[in-house]
This record gives sequence, C-alpha cells and structure tokens, in this order.
Amino acid sequence: MAKYVYAILLSMMFSMNVHSADEKALENFAYYGFEPDIVTNYISNRKKLGFVKISVELMVKDPDHLLLIEHHDPLLRSAIVEVLGNQAEDKVKSLTGREDIRRECYETVNRLLEEETGQQIVVNLLFTKYLYD
Repeated sequence: MAKYVYAILLSMMFSMNVHSADEKALENFAYYGFEPDIVTNYISNRKKLGFVKISVELMVKDPDHLLLIEHHDPLLRSAIVEVLGNQAEDKVKSLTGREDIRRECYETVNRLLEEETGQQIVVNLLFTKYLYD
C-alpha cells in the first residue's frame, strides 16, 4: 500500500514540475545591460578612496519593455550609483552585503520605473561583474 501511495505522490510531483517548466518556456524574458560599466566611490574606512565597478543586467518581462528601459537609462544609472555610493566598505566587500546592495538596487529601479511608466517592468537585477578596491 505504501508503495502505491509513494508512486502516486511521485507521479503528481513529476506532473507539476513538467507543467511549471512549460509555463516558464512560454515566458519571453529579455535583458538590458548598462553600458559602460558603472564605476563609483563608496564610503571607505581608509584614507584611500574606495571604488566599486559593476556590470548590471536588468531582466524584463517582455522584450518590448527594452525601449522603456533604454529611455530611462540615465535615471536608473544615477539611482544605482547613488545606492552604491551610500554603502559602507564592509558591506561592499562582503557577500551578504553584496546581495543586500543588489536587492536595494532592484527595489529602487522598480520603484522608479513604476513612477515613470506605471508598471513594474524589471523581474530581476543581476550583477554580472562586481569589482571593488
């Protein structure tokens, strides 16, 4: 009896995974990369200025939204530079801090785009390069 219950549960789990994979295949995401890389200073504990250089990619729901992102590129770039410039050195240099910064950039970009376009366009924000000194 337990084997039958296990087999039924396993087949249900497999069918749910196939269904969700089909849904993901139907989604048509696109990416927008900021060019050139974003370079700015951060709050340093030393006498020497600290800087961070990042490559940012925005994942959008629809390729048609790329024109909106491109139109608002200066606004979004400025917001990301501001977020990075307000970070402390230990946060910039730690992995958990890096994720916090990425999340803050994502939320800021989405908030600004919602104010400007009336919709949340960005699904995810990725740091594809992250260098600091």
